[in-house]
Amino acid sequence: MRKPERFKGVIEWFMENMPSPVTELNYSSDYELLVAVILSAQCTDKRINIVTPPLFQAFPTPMDMAASSVEEIYSYIRSVSYPNNKAKNLYSMAERLSTVYGGVVPDDVQELQTLAGVGRKTANVIVSVLFGQAAMAVDTHVFRVSNRIGLTTNSKTPLQTELQLIKYIPEDKVATAHHWLILHGRYVCVARSPKCDVCGLSLWCKMNNSKKIR
Repeated sequence: MRKPERFKGVIEWFMENMPSPVTELNYSSDYELLVAVILSAQCTDKRINIVTPPLFQAFPTPMDMAASSVEEIYSYIRSVSYPNNKAKNLYSMAERLSTVYGGVVPDDVQELQTLAGVGRKTANVIVSVLFGQAAMAVDTHVFRVSNRIGLTTNSKTPLQTELQLIKYIPEDKVATAHHWLILHGRYVCVARSPKCDVCGLSLWCKMNNSKKIR
């Protein structure tokens, strides 16, 4: 199966069966989403959604967080993965966001990456979710699913995966496709024992047709 045909089939299936996917992180402002995404690295959204309500109540703005301390922030996020590093990053992020950007989350990938704890993946999530930009954030789910289905070929890094995906996905579908692939990887094409028997993408899936996990 040629790649354009595989992408077309996969995209059409998602459009019909998952027309309006959204992030599973809970937030009520741009700043809150930024904090939640930073915290979500190597941690489940479920855990982050438990941790963030009291955190946001204590620090409703980046200025409030910048006026606190690493130790105080840590006390709210101690149950997430790597809480020490994340507390330091959140404090530094809030300080720069407040002083340099006036508390307004920038809509530029490069500017976002000047904030502590924000790499390319996090920056892509922010600009796609908040600003509707055609950015493909590649996490472990997107990386795995894209490789298994055959949307990517010999991809060894998140950046390689990102570039291969945006080459074939229509620009107006890129931000949505990020959620399609994450949710599919989270609930169907799971890391261990993927649920191929109930997967709607089996017709276009390279792994399914070769009967082995790549």
